[in-house]
Amino acid sequence: MNETLRIIDNRKSLRGYDSKEITLEHKKLILHSTFRAPTAGNMMMYSIIEVADQKMKDKLVKTCDNQPFIAKAPLVLLFLADMQRWYDLFEYSGVQELCKERNLAYDTPKESDLMLASCDALIAAQNAVIAAESLGIGSCYIGDIMENIEIHREMFDLPKWVFPIALLCFGYPLREDREDRERTPRFSEHFVYFKNKYKRVKIEEFEAEFADRFKDRKDLFNDAQNIGQAMFLRKTGSDFAAEMRRSVKVAIDDWIE
Repeated sequence: MNETLRIIDNRKSLRGYDSKEITLEHKKLILHSTFRAPTAGNMMMYSIIEVADQKMKDKLVKTCDNQPFIAKAPLVLLFLADMQRWYDLFEYSGVQELCKERNLAYDTPKESDLMLASCDALIAAQNAVIAAESLGIGSCYIGDIMENIEIHREMFDLPKWVFPIALLCFGYPLREDREDRERTPRFSEHFVYFKNKYKRVKIEEFEAEFADRFKDRKDLFNDAQNIGQAMFLRKTGSDFAAEMRRSVKVAIDDWIE
């Protein structure tokens, strides 16, 4: 493996951070790499907010499903799907009047724009993750930022065409974590990589896949008979998932209003 492939292969989410601040040089390198990410039509339909205020970090611990390490992360970046910037430019530039003159439709952002802007933001976020990892800085994605949309809008003064798609925590690893950490398992390639057509997974394949991965995780089965039930209860059917669905629906309804 070359160095880039080694970094990608060894990367693991980091939730414990050294108290040392991210150096200004490293922060600039992470941001530079972020801004060089691929973007649809070179429109960069995303924005980034650095959450530097400690009280805001403390509040995010609670609003993002009680994750204490957020408050201790030296660098916290909020990645936003952002169509507001372009529509502000369109308003300043008289685009709506131009459309009337030329009998053109003036469409405000729709679901497709939200999905495209979310892609832009997440591609940029992953560039930040890999850049940080190459500098010896760990990171962790917080998808729970999509919950509690009303609170997060107020916290960050977000207009309706800006959606908080991901929060990223960064920090240098604690001394005891600086050696290569054990990687978390992923699905086998044949579960996620197909040629020409999608393939449904059979129950026998699921059972074979999970037999070793969860053989020592008896805690998962306290309220479940199998891994499918356990994962539904812990993830898809959880309270935080229900809040995320509610919150995202509010955001989408506002976005396309």
